[in-house]
Amino acid sequence: MKLLSKKFPNDEDGQVLKMLYKQGVDFNEPQDVEFFIAVPDKQSGEAVLKSFKDDGLICELEQDDETEEWTCYCLMKMLLNYEEIIDIQKRLDGLSIPYGGQTEGWGVMID
Repeated sequence: MKLLSKKFPNDEDGQVLKMLYKQGVDFNEPQDVEFFIAVPDKQSGEAVLKSFKDDGLICELEQDDETEEWTCYCLMKMLLNYEEIIDIQKRLDGLSIPYGGQTEGWGVMID
């Protein structure tokens, strides 16, 4: 069985996809992909959440107990597709940058 028949772009997003592929994640099945958006404070985070909600996204705002940093988490069920992941991050940036937010990456929970 030749596992690494798929090619991934040579950037951070491509490397995450490559790692998931090597770990046996099924790229033909939709996965729960969580996007992380850093925000400067609670007020900014709440504005970002409203912006996301108005755009039809389901997200939540949390503060890290140790670092006290605020992060919005958006969960989307989707196929692991590089271009789509890049497009979603651009969309999230477009909605969050006006409030001081910025996409910090994404991840997939694997069993």
